[in-house]
Amino acid sequence: MRKLARNTTFKKGVVVPSLVFILSVSFISSFFPNRMAALLSQVQGFIFTNLNWVYIWTVTVFVFFLFFLVVSKYGSIKLGDNDEKPEYSFFSWVSMLFAAGMGIGLMYFSVAEPISHFSEQAFGQYDEIRRAKDAQLYTFFHWGIHAWAIYGVVGLSLAYFTYRYKLPLSLRSCFYPILKGRINGYTGDIIDTFALCSTFFGITTTLGFGVVQLNAGLVEVGVMAGRGFGYQIAIVAVIMAISIISATSGVNKGVKFLSQTNIVAAVILMLFVLALGPTVFVLGSFSEGLGNYINEFFDLTFNTHAYEPGVHPWFFSWTILYWAWWISWSPYVGLFIAKISRGRTIREFIGAVLIIPTAFNFLWMSVFGNSATWLDRNRLNGLLSSMADRTDELLFRFLEFFPAAGVTQLLAIFIIFIFFVTSADSGIFVMNSIATKNAVRSPKWQLVFWGLLLAVLALVLLNAGGLSALQTMTLITALPFSLLMLLFCYSLMQGLIADSNYYGKGFSPATINWSGVRWKERLHRILSFKDRDAVADFIRNTVDPSLRELAEEFNRRDVAASVTAAGDHTWVELMIRHERIDNFKYGVRCQQKEVSDFLVSEENLPDLDKHRTYIPESYFGDNRIGYNMEYFVQEEVIADVLRQYERFLGLAAEVKNELFTDNSFKNTPDDE
Repeated sequence: MRKLARNTTFKKGVVVPSLVFILSVSFISSFFPNRMAALLSQVQGFIFTNLNWVYIWTVTVFVFFLFFLVVSKYGSIKLGDNDEKPEYSFFSWVSMLFAAGMGIGLMYFSVAEPISHFSEQAFGQYDEIRRAKDAQLYTFFHWGIHAWAIYGVVGLSLAYFTYRYKLPLSLRSCFYPILKGRINGYTGDIIDTFALCSTFFGITTTLGFGVVQLNAGLVEVGVMAGRGFGYQIAIVAVIMAISIISATSGVNKGVKFLSQTNIVAAVILMLFVLALGPTVFVLGSFSEGLGNYINEFFDLTFNTHAYEPGVHPWFFSWTILYWAWWISWSPYVGLFIAKISRGRTIREFIGAVLIIPTAFNFLWMSVFGNSATWLDRNRLNGLLSSMADRTDELLFRFLEFFPAAGVTQLLAIFIIFIFFVTSADSGIFVMNSIATKNAVRSPKWQLVFWGLLLAVLALVLLNAGGLSALQTMTLITALPFSLLMLLFCYSLMQGLIADSNYYGKGFSPATINWSGVRWKERLHRILSFKDRDAVADFIRNTVDPSLRELAEEFNRRDVAASVTAAGDHTWVELMIRHERIDNFKYGVRCQQKEVSDFLVSEENLPDLDKHRTYIPESYFGDNRIGYNMEYFVQEEVIADVLRQYERFLGLAAEVKNELFTDNSFKNTPDDE
């Protein structure tokens, strides 16, 4: 055991509670599947019925938050160092986005979802054409920008804090601006435990239900004779064996190669259906559907069907369930997206994550879904609609109506199989990353451990009928996690603001004309953190004499100038009054400044033992933001006033500034 402990990168604070919770839930779901499913279904029903608006609003916030970042100045910030280059080529990157995100679902629902919406009784009052259009619209909605915005928020937060702030690739890092150093304590462990359990349950349920579809497809093409548990064991064993081999070979080899292979295979299948199906109709309906989606975007985004109680069952079992499912999967997908996105800018990340997969999803769903509804309406007399509840079989039955059905069905099975493998191996990689706090190198037996645990529990739950209960619990946890994701947005915004301030910070105006003269005095001032009395002494001994000397020269040249100072010398100002234009004012005041905890605790800095210091800060009559004057000597104070006065006269002399500088009719505090 000691040798094993030395040869592991597992973090006990994350792995132990996670395994206890995973095994406990799996045990209860296996031995009491019906009771567990009934209880959780009631909880899910209550949440979906009474709190569906929470899902709607949180997803809406995610969408518009990402839109804001794209057009903002923060969009140019890189996920990494400023000179970071992307780790993967654009094609490899996009291929892996699909593999980890929605690859399996595209195969599973490409025919089933449009047919389900088309045959939905809640829309029975509409004519056939309206139902076909709405079927495409709702499919686009569920697989479009909103879904990828959920993944994008988690992935962007993780990638930003990991590569920009050098924090672990872990959900705890997303709370860094809020928790700061506490992310390395128990609070951080709790967050990662939640992420690990959510990822494990999401992959387990997907693996279990996906095996059923693969089994159905293999039966359809005659590879397997039945759908018994023994066949399902064989499928899981093959999938997980390849997944473990792929995961242990690393993302650069296994996942990338399989993802690229599968994208090519999927495109071939899509082009086959497009070419031999109702091609003109599909391309025309794709264009029309895209316009319909854009036109209805805001209505779809905010719609809760509050005035349509008859639509509620469909709304809860499709839109709300989808949002909950995408949210529950977002820790896993977000972690994987973050892992492969180093070196991209925020604008590039959001644009690619939201637009490219969405565009492909729309084309894919149009080719398969619209072909299916067209066949159902024009050739099959509702045959596919009558099978709407047999989701596992619909894709394969649909392909039967095309030439070379056996070949295309085998290709579909191959694509589904590889999508499962890529989801499983990327899931194994992500879970090990969470469990080790993103250790650089981990022994391969840990990856094997996660793969075997996934396979065993998926089969146990599948055999016992506990997968439905596990899936329901996963969907329920999406509600609190959606609220945590709102905190991700807040934390990310705080991080971006600090980032922008840090890299946008220029040199102090006092340093612009520095030379090597009097450098020791400059160094002393830089290393000195001043109290109020020290700033008052600077104003009294440096600024006040400079302003009075300058005022005396102004008055000698027939320009009336005066200097006013506080009795304690916490401020002093030079004033030149005018009748037609604004008064010129140049002042310096004592200003408090907060100091970060990190700087206070830094031992390699002298004279700082408090969380605040004071600086002499300039201010002006036009309320512009001032700057720190602490490094100025008397000649530099005079030069700075003259620089500001020359700017003032230059602005007043320009005709285009008359509206702003005309003071003849203004009531200012100085005139009262």
